[in-house]
Amino acid sequence: MNTQVIVAGAGPTGLTLAIDLARRGIGVRIVDQAEEFFTGSRGDGLQPRTLEVFEDLGVLDAVLAQGMPQKPLRVHLDGKFVTERRMRDWREPTSEVPHPNPWVLAQADTEAILRDRLAEFGVRVESGTALVEFSADDTGVSVTLEHAGVTETVRADYLVGADGGRSTVRKALGIAFEGTTDESIRMLLGDVRADVLDHSVGYWFADSAAPLDGIALMPLNGGRKFQFATGLHADAEPNLELLQDYVTRRSGRDDIVLSDLTWSTVWRPNIRLAQRFRAGRVFLAGDAAHVHPPTGGQGLNTGVQDAHNLGWKLEAALRNPGPASEALLDSYETERRGVAARILGLSSDLLDKTVKGDPDAMDREGTHQLDISYRDTANTAAELQVGDRAPDSPLHDAHGKTVRLFDLFRGPHATVLSFGPHTSTDAVESGAVETRVVRIARAESVSGHGEFADPTGDATRAYDAAAGARILVRPDGYVGFVER
Repeated sequence: MNTQVIVAGAGPTGLTLAIDLARRGIGVRIVDQAEEFFTGSRGDGLQPRTLEVFEDLGVLDAVLAQGMPQKPLRVHLDGKFVTERRMRDWREPTSEVPHPNPWVLAQADTEAILRDRLAEFGVRVESGTALVEFSADDTGVSVTLEHAGVTETVRADYLVGADGGRSTVRKALGIAFEGTTDESIRMLLGDVRADVLDHSVGYWFADSAAPLDGIALMPLNGGRKFQFATGLHADAEPNLELLQDYVTRRSGRDDIVLSDLTWSTVWRPNIRLAQRFRAGRVFLAGDAAHVHPPTGGQGLNTGVQDAHNLGWKLEAALRNPGPASEALLDSYETERRGVAARILGLSSDLLDKTVKGDPDAMDREGTHQLDISYRDTANTAAELQVGDRAPDSPLHDAHGKTVRLFDLFRGPHATVLSFGPHTSTDAVESGAVETRVVRIARAESVSGHGEFADPTGDATRAYDAAAGARILVRPDGYVGFVER
């Protein structure tokens, strides 16, 4: 198959995009400069909206099986237990929101699951392959790759830079990366083993004189590993001995023995947003387009959703080039840059609260990303509108079996929800992507193929749909058209 899209960067963003393109039958290559796959936890918090994306991609079962819910944090001051806190209240699933709670899975494990899924479509990550240079014109992009000292020039229709905060693609385009870097704050993050600690909870050890100047240890899925986070003084050497000293002093215990430091990094507040997400046939996504503080667990999740937004638009442009497709590709920047800016503000605010010692710093109730919308900001209507997330809902098929709307949405297609009475003109124009019609009747049962009953009225209420309404749900799970 000819290469139509080259994805530079094989983190969660690049892998999500590659899967979405591959399942659409688009010729995609995904390259990564690193010789070996990442092995640490880093972005280990998966938000509810990301879980919905993963369900659409067919990897949710593996993510849930390997991960775990967020654990409570036990706060210890001067070696004594003070209180137990949760960053979010536990929510029960509803018909509209089947995955309301964040999930914890080490980033390395998330990436491994995504790589396995990508391989099912016959595409594998090309490790140790650097993007050296590229040039774009009106008809495509010429990309020079280097692997093991051998260079190769590939012609593709589009290039996507998902190659991280130091993005080679962004720098080559000369796109400004606007924001700030605060050198006065340094945080040491990483993964370490602590066998004596209860792995079912997290820990915060600090002195009562400086309750926010402590060390956090949050359990990771599998084994006895914890992800740690602590402030780092400018003259401190980030190593296992330093961590051991922090834990021993701040916990007041000498039985907590740390071992097996497998990944660590020194983080500084580097909060930035690319001035543009698109330059002709080249796009930016994930950390290449926006870099977040770790507060709120937003970075990985925002990147995954960049990819989910872009994949179907690239397919439409490849299948049916023209002015309409160009406008659709332009909407990627319009939609995702606005979201990234808002989320950067949220996570930056949480960072400021943490630095200042605000008691609300641990509140993560607004970080689930289920409220993301692309609607016109001037539209403040209460009912579901174009640009809003399409909710889930249970229906019954002709055999009386319960079928979720998310089951019907899953895949690379768009979906038209047609609320009875139905006609032969239920279809809605959705560009070059495949569109399926789901006919919904407010009845106890239905008998026809492609028809579904909504006996409780859940779907009708969720979509604010009167009889005769038609609603187009885009392939990325957002409302694209409403006719009531």
